[in-house]
Amino acid sequence: MSDTLLPGLILWLPLVGALLLLAVPRGADQLVRTVTGGLLLVQFVLAMKLYAAFDPAVSGLQFATQVPWIPTWGISYFIGVDGANLLLIVLTAFLGPLVVLGATSSITRDVRRFHVLLLLLQFAMLGALFAQDLFLFYLFWEGMLIPMFFMIGIWGGARRAYATMKFVLYTAFGSILMLAAVLWLAIAVERQGSAPSFAFTDLLAVPVSVQAQHWLFAAFALSFAIKVPMVPVHTWLPDAHVEAPTPGSVILAGVLLKMGTYGFMKLGIPFFPDALHTFSPWLMTLAVVSIVWGACLALVQSDIKKIIAYSSISHLGYVMIGLLSLELAGVQGAIVQMVSHGIVAAALFLLVGMVYERGHTRELAAYGGLARQMPVYAVAFVVFTLASVGLPTTSGFTGEFLALLGTFSAGWVQHLDGSNLTLGLAIVAASGVILGALYMLRFALTFLFGPVKAPHDVTLTDLTGRERLVLAVLAVAVFWLGLFPEGAMQRTEGAARAYLQAATSTRVPADAR
Repeated sequence: MSDTLLPGLILWLPLVGALLLLAVPRGADQLVRTVTGGLLLVQFVLAMKLYAAFDPAVSGLQFATQVPWIPTWGISYFIGVDGANLLLIVLTAFLGPLVVLGATSSITRDVRRFHVLLLLLQFAMLGALFAQDLFLFYLFWEGMLIPMFFMIGIWGGARRAYATMKFVLYTAFGSILMLAAVLWLAIAVERQGSAPSFAFTDLLAVPVSVQAQHWLFAAFALSFAIKVPMVPVHTWLPDAHVEAPTPGSVILAGVLLKMGTYGFMKLGIPFFPDALHTFSPWLMTLAVVSIVWGACLALVQSDIKKIIAYSSISHLGYVMIGLLSLELAGVQGAIVQMVSHGIVAAALFLLVGMVYERGHTRELAAYGGLARQMPVYAVAFVVFTLASVGLPTTSGFTGEFLALLGTFSAGWVQHLDGSNLTLGLAIVAASGVILGALYMLRFALTFLFGPVKAPHDVTLTDLTGRERLVLAVLAVAVFWLGLFPEGAMQRTEGAARAYLQAATSTRVPADAR
């Protein structure tokens, strides 16, 4: 099989799987799970083959496929792989079969419908990552909303209607503004006398005035900031997480939130570098506020799912400061942190779901002494808690350390030039590490130790073989990325350097400079 076919196979396999599931008779739940898990396992194998075949020495696009779709408008089916999307593609494929295994006991009704939606969501997420055409990217970006809406709305908790409406309204508002910016860029290409095109490479070559960049960057940035999410447009996330079923929370934290940070890295910042000079201090400030505010909110929560939800806001703030540092170490750290958070947050939401299925409550005060009742569970919980805190040898340490290193480096350079803003923000961001340790260790202390407690006087049984397998695979990934990050970072370095070059260049027309 030619390596150039790999992106297409990886992308379209979930859609083919969704169509196959429609032919499975109702009630054949085990067959549905087997087919879905098998397809997603094959997809992961193909994604690892893509990872192995990726050439770190090539900084541009690899395995590209471009086929005209709507030639009159310059729209094409244009997909490819570079260092910016490679690790996120592997992460998405990696979590897919684990979500199926994790959903076995939490999704017991309308099993076929749920797995069809799961495969459609996988297709949309991968489509947004593979897309190299802005129109195609926008279609997949919007397409992700639909399966997640139904996942929360059908299998969610008591307030699922409120959570889904809030989720849709926030994301749709940002997407409408981004659509206006997409159309403006497409029209700008034609005004240059060029053939119509939505390809990223063609749009990047179009000169744009500083004033226009400000408006366009604001439209893209708001849409991406909502998806991250950053303070103050973060309030939809805790409600969505709390009401979503466990597999929905895993996908939401593991992959969907990364679409916002990926959007900033792939589109928002490289497309509008001149506007970045104006917006960067504000975005950096909001990112640091997200780090601290998310950590503080996590510290005072009584719902164990909300603790993990607010921690996501804090951890993704490190991704943003790494990208905004415009330092190679910071950008590399941001990419690693995206992947690390996807793995660790997925594991923590699975752990929360496992104990909820046994105790039927998420109130922290209802539990205690789980280390005596569920010793294997307690070991797994401590491992992922320490990864979330950023213990050395775990993936969390690699990502956060590099992101902070890049931010401090940028801050020190600006300090020598007479500006102390970035350096001050870097110092405040570093305090988020302490706050992260505080809320996660408090969580673990209350949850695992102290007097033995169980809600409703139920007997809490330890992990099953299936649950142990899922968590063991995630733990291996955490330590692999923490101990051996060099292979991944070699593959992302070219994209990181290209991002820095685009972010520090200018797109202002030559006659306006």
